Amino acid sequence: MKHVRLTSALSAFRHVLAACALSLGLLSIAAPATSAATPAGWLRLAHLSPNTPAVDVYLYAFGNSHARVVLHHVSYGTVSPYLPAPAGVYTVAMRPAGAASSSAPVLSTAVHVHAADAYTVAGMGPAKGLRLQVLKDRLTSPPGHAMVRVIQASMREHLVTIRAGTDLIGKNLAFATATSYQPVSHGRLTVRAAGETEHALSTLTLDSGTIHTLVVLDEPGHLRIDNLTDAAGSKFQPDGGGPATGLGGTAPPRASSMTWLAFIAAGLLLAMTGLIRFRRDRRTEFPMR
Repeated sequence: MKHVRLTSALSAFRHVLAACALSLGLLSIAAPATSAATPAGWLRLAHLSPNTPAVDVYLYAFGNSHARVVLHHVSYGTVSPYLPAPAGVYTVAMRPAGAASSSAPVLSTAVHVHAADAYTVAGMGPAKGLRLQVLKDRLTSPPGHAMVRVIQASMREHLVTIRAGTDLIGKNLAFATATSYQPVSHGRLTVRAAGETEHALSTLTLDSGTIHTLVVLDEPGHLRIDNLTDAAGSKFQPDGGGPATGLGGTAPPRASSMTWLAFIAAGLLLAMTGLIRFRRDRRTEFPMR
C-alpha cells in the first residue's frame, strides 16, 4: 500500500512539475527581448486576405537572418497582439503554412519602427494580388472622444459603408482599404457594416480616450465586425486586443502585463489539476472507513 501511495504521489508531483515547466516555458516565449531602457515601438501582424490560405508569418530584425518572431498557420481574420520591438528596421515575410523557414517567402516588406509608435502589417487584397500593407496606428485621442478607423477586408462585398451610432465612419469603402482615424462619441454604440447584399451589426463599448480599428470580415452568409483596441489612453502602451481567433502556433510576446498573469494562471491551473487528480486517486485507493 505504501508503494501504491508513493507511486500516486510521484505521479501527482510530476503533474505539478510539468505544469510549472509549461508555465515557465510560456513565460520564456512571452518575455520581450527589449529592456525598459531600450526605446521601442510596437508591431502587430494580420492576415486579412479572404481567399489566401493560411500562412506562416516571420518577423526579422534588419541584417539578422534569425526570425525574432514566427507565427504558424495564421489564417484569414487573425490579428496578433502587439509585439514590442526596439526602434529600427524590420522585415515581415509570409510563407505558405508549413513551408521550410529557408524557403523563399511568397512576399515580404520592410517596416521602420520608431520609438513609441505602433504599426499594423497586414496581408491584404486577393490571393493573386496579395500585398503586405504597413499601417501606422494611432495611440492618442482628443479628450472626451474615442478614435475609430476601419479596415475593409470583405471580398464578397466590394463596397461597404460603416456607421458607429450616428457617426458615419466610411462610405462605400473598397475591398482591401483602410480609413484614417476619426473621433466618435464614446459610450455604448451600435456599429453597422452594410454591403450590397450582406451586413453586420455589433454593439461595442468605446470608452473615452480609447483608439479602435474595426475590421470588416467575410463570414458564411454575412459580414463580421472585429473590434481591435489599438490603445487605451495616452498613458498606456498599445492594448493589442485582437479578435477571438487562434494564432495557430507560437504566440508572440505581448506588451501587456495581462498576458503574464494569464500564463501564470494557466500554469497554476494545470498544477491544481494535478493535485486534484492526486487526491482523487488517493480517495480511490484509500476509501474512507
